[in-house]
Amino acid sequence: MPFIVDFWHWWVLGVGLIIIEILLPTFFALWMGIAAFITGLFLFIFPDLSWQYQLLIFALLSIVSIVVWRQYYRDHPLRSDQPNLNKRGEQYIGRIITLQTPIVDGVGKIKLDDSTWKIQGVDSPAGKKVRIVALNNVVFTVESID
Repeated sequence: MPFIVDFWHWWVLGVGLIIIEILLPTFFALWMGIAAFITGLFLFIFPDLSWQYQLLIFALLSIVSIVVWRQYYRDHPLRSDQPNLNKRGEQYIGRIITLQTPIVDGVGKIKLDDSTWKIQGVDSPAGKKVRIVALNNVVFTVESID
């Protein structure tokens, strides 16, 4: 007796894929799970649909949904009210500080909060106010404030 795929098989597959998405957030399993649900819906509406067409519908829906999601996400990236939350160095850009040690030969150090950072900029004496204007890897670029 051949194995017959019923609509609920697709729905169980959809639930399984969504559980995988919850455990391992990849954003692929979610869209494939939705495609499995829709394939099950097609089979519920058209119960005589052959397994070849079922697989074709599932494959096409999976590919289309993933491509559409990637396109949408690229065009509408997630916005945050704190975009530099996990970018500690970038949080300091724009900050004005007083040099505790001079900048000599374009290089110096500053202490911000609990860390010491390397800086580069125009030679300046200790006590001079500078603004942090950029971050290149772990080195701040500063400019003098007159």
